[in-house]
Amino acid sequence: MKKIAIGFIVAVLGLNSAQAQNQPQFSQYMYNPMAFNPGYAGTGGVMSALASYRTQWVGLDGAPQTISFSGQSPLGEYGGLGVNIFNDQIGPSKETTAMINASYTIVDYDNDVKYSFGVSAGGRQLQVDFNKLNIEHGGDTSLTGSLNRFSPNVGVGLFVHTEEWYVGLSVPYILNTKFYDDVASSFTASKPQFYGVAGYVFEINPELKFKPATMIRAISGAPLSIDVSANFLISDMVTLGASYRWDAAISALAGFQISEDLQIGYSYDFDTNKLGNYNSGSHEIFIRFDLFSKNTNRYVNPRFF
Repeated sequence: MKKIAIGFIVAVLGLNSAQAQNQPQFSQYMYNPMAFNPGYAGTGGVMSALASYRTQWVGLDGAPQTISFSGQSPLGEYGGLGVNIFNDQIGPSKETTAMINASYTIVDYDNDVKYSFGVSAGGRQLQVDFNKLNIEHGGDTSLTGSLNRFSPNVGVGLFVHTEEWYVGLSVPYILNTKFYDDVASSFTASKPQFYGVAGYVFEINPELKFKPATMIRAISGAPLSIDVSANFLISDMVTLGASYRWDAAISALAGFQISEDLQIGYSYDFDTNKLGNYNSGSHEIFIRFDLFSKNTNRYVNPRFF
């Protein structure tokens, strides 16, 4: 099993990477790894749906706003299927992404470790309205008109997990896409970005669990993005924690298990760089609904991820 996993990692790292725009950013990434790793699809053991909304850098004109939806379900004992839909708006640009994810799990019964390999396929619709820009000096034809382009894409991911820990590596969008608009004489590009995640659940006592986690995003031509978080699960009902995005932001996290089927969460980000002087922080909320959870042991021994 380990040789297969290592071979997969080498193949992923061998993909070409170059400058690219960042994908939508989430502070509560630990609740929905399938957003950037198709290998996670179906590994939760129940059919579930998650919706989230993030408004970033409140008070700053044209700041990012992201709406996302994901749904997933196990398929038999070793398979999983899921879908991700994102709508990301930044200034004059709007990008809608839809990806279908499929995973297959190989179980190492001797060590109780599961290796979930995932692939995804779909596409992205990019729209840019250059007329929304405030241009200081008029007459630049490259900043007029609009751009509306669709591009297909595929992704891969590996998610290795037990009941207590997980690690993952993925490239959610492999294909190098470029757009050129003859009318607006404009150019934009999107290229691969690598994600790595890891987390561990420590059971301090029957009523308290502690989970540190991290996510790393890497892309050539951009600074390495590192998120580190720490969450406490109290009585399997309330989650409280904090996270730190290296040289960027500090976040406060809270989650509530309303019922066996329903969970909601909220986070607030405060920028630690100079950008924090020009905005009122970022807000993110999510709601997750699990179907048929009473037929599983999810809440008897929750995995916390």
